[in-house]
Amino acid sequence: MWLVLLRKYPEAHRETTRAPSQEHKQDPVKLRMSDTPASTFGGRRAVPPNNSNAAEVDLPTEELQGLVPRGVNLKDYLNVTAVHLFKERWDSNKIDHHTDKYDNNKLIVRRGQTFYIQIDFNRPYDPRKDLFRVEYVIGRYPQENKGTYIPVPVVKELQSGKWGAKVIMNEDRSVRLSVQSSPECIVGKFRMYVAVWTPYGILRTRRDPETDTYILFNPWCEEDAVYLDDEKEREEYVLNDIGVIFYGDFKDIKSRSWSYGQFEDGILDTCLYVMDKAEMDLSGRGNPIKVSRVGSAMVNAKDDEGVLVGSWDNVYAYGIPPSAWTGSVDILLEYRSSETPVRYGQCWVFAGVFNTFLRCLGIPARVITNYFSAHDNDANLQMDIFLEEDGNVSSKLTKDSVWNYHCWNEAWMTRPDLPVGFGGWQAVDSTPQENSDGMYRCGPASVQAVKHGHVCFQFDAPFVFAEVNSDLVYITAKQDGTHVVEAVDATHIGKLIVTKQIGGDGMQDITDTYKFQEGQEEERLALETALMYGAKKTLNTEGVVKSRSDVTMNFDVENAVLGKDFKVTITFQNNSSNLYTILAYLSGNITFYTGVSKKEFKKESFEETLDPFSSKKKEVLVRAGEYMSHLLEQGFLHFFVTARINESRDVLAKQKSIMLTIPKITIKVRGAAMVGSDMVVTVEFTNPLKETLQNVWIHLDGPGVMRPKRKVFREIRPNTTVQWEEVCRPWVSGHRKLIASMTSDSLRHVYGELDLQIQRRPTM
Repeated sequence: MWLVLLRKYPEAHRETTRAPSQEHKQDPVKLRMSDTPASTFGGRRAVPPNNSNAAEVDLPTEELQGLVPRGVNLKDYLNVTAVHLFKERWDSNKIDHHTDKYDNNKLIVRRGQTFYIQIDFNRPYDPRKDLFRVEYVIGRYPQENKGTYIPVPVVKELQSGKWGAKVIMNEDRSVRLSVQSSPECIVGKFRMYVAVWTPYGILRTRRDPETDTYILFNPWCEEDAVYLDDEKEREEYVLNDIGVIFYGDFKDIKSRSWSYGQFEDGILDTCLYVMDKAEMDLSGRGNPIKVSRVGSAMVNAKDDEGVLVGSWDNVYAYGIPPSAWTGSVDILLEYRSSETPVRYGQCWVFAGVFNTFLRCLGIPARVITNYFSAHDNDANLQMDIFLEEDGNVSSKLTKDSVWNYHCWNEAWMTRPDLPVGFGGWQAVDSTPQENSDGMYRCGPASVQAVKHGHVCFQFDAPFVFAEVNSDLVYITAKQDGTHVVEAVDATHIGKLIVTKQIGGDGMQDITDTYKFQEGQEEERLALETALMYGAKKTLNTEGVVKSRSDVTMNFDVENAVLGKDFKVTITFQNNSSNLYTILAYLSGNITFYTGVSKKEFKKESFEETLDPFSSKKKEVLVRAGEYMSHLLEQGFLHFFVTARINESRDVLAKQKSIMLTIPKITIKVRGAAMVGSDMVVTVEFTNPLKETLQNVWIHLDGPGVMRPKRKVFREIRPNTTVQWEEVCRPWVSGHRKLIASMTSDSLRHVYGELDLQIQRRPTM
């Protein structure tokens, strides 16, 4: 292969065919590293794209300069007999580089930090006359100026920020080196060689997969673009392989654990494959801005055969419902083995898988949930809700939407492409919503820039700004074609933005990192700044004030348990001395969490008379049979109550979303919770419904405790309990979790989890 490449690109190897000088023949020590070029491509011809980490070409074992004189045996010179990489989990290389958790028997190091290797020769190494160096190669067309061919010289002292190898031990026939990588080098899987210089050219070790070395981003290195200076944050945002994702409704926040599993067998190779699939040039894979942007495009399959197919229509034929996944491992491994997109995902699944991708490569990352998240389709930084003259929402004119919640990711990095102060957390979103530079992706957008309204900076800052800080504008579309702004709600969007707290499973409120407090002058100034940078409001919403009515209305929905009847209570309060009569209307809808309505399951109208300075309550019973047959993925019910006061013609309107309380899965264990010891896991589920559940799948996962598993039950009859037992043998000590989910034809989003403390195996 190497000869074929040389024939195709002869100028690439022009220097290596040059005859050595007489000086070099006489004294091999004077043969400097720089005098003998790397096996690299240069010159005027175009080099083929180098965009696959998996593609390889072997470097030649001999690069001789001219003919070797008769009688000269190259084996008389320094020859490599063995290379030791100290790559076991307990070796200092993996412990010092925080890579000992990876279930991978190759050497894994982080860039910008020293690691150790040992080279055994056929005779003692004499630094006065012997010359050698280590070489790292990635991809099929290595070039030194692209960082895909890295010659590592042996130096007296290591220099910060540069590749180098220092001899720290020279005994018998072995040399131990302290190797330092560049904090800017490509992230990926490198092939390693040792090259020895002779008076007649280079002798190089053969390709050996056992010496392959993974180099990752390094949040522990101050010179790395992803450096994070807080140890607890590094533990959480890089090394924690189990997370918590928040969902539900702003007033009924739910949470579920998610197995990121970034250290599981095969996941690191899959993350590199994702970049190969994107045909990302290897030379850009050391830049976290580019890596995160490519990742945000590739985690969804919208336009590039990426990891996950999204589905929001409640139809999951030929795939797995989004709510059934317990973590990222099954999804990524299935994608790698099938080389086709996995079905199906929604925003929290995209965010969970993207978090695995980022943490696995060493980029600090976390999952964010934004409650009442705006999807600004027309990019005018406001949510335009168009109403018919009778008060109903016009589905024809209303293109913007407000999601009950939306999940995305944040990745930590410097932003040298932006003004000072806009580094740190960057919003990156892999849920396919809007096209960005020709692909469905979003970010990285500086969170700090979003907060201050500086949406002119790349990437996709206006879209993120609208998600958290746009105004909700109600507009009446009159029959004569005119539009009238009825009301502006400046506090509805981005009501609460949260992530998992550091070191615990609780919720951390990070709303203030995205926006100033509602109503403050700074918050309005940020909006004005954003509008100044290119977004233009189509309607004048200044000074819109809704006149207050003498009557107020509110309503409450009692705790709604799946499969049970519940009540909606509407309360009217007359604050005047007048007598009023009211015509009211309640509408109950099954909605997707994206705010899109699927089915109206409840309609009820009623009249009430309100005496002066009095209040009145109206209870409406919602029966289980009315909503059960229409339920969607997450059991969201949306109620809309409108009332018209006949005497004043005032219209009152209120809306609320609730999430049904769904039964849980129970997980129990028996046996010693210890590394290497068998433990029995029991999963139990009781069907609380009055109907039989069909095609029931239970998924079970526990990173470091057991591989992801699934089991099918053809049916579960009402009030019947099913059990499933699995034997596992934990291999990671410390705090662990078992996570289970259940899905069926008519019931989904059923979860259960169990915290475990796995003990280390006692030493003999």
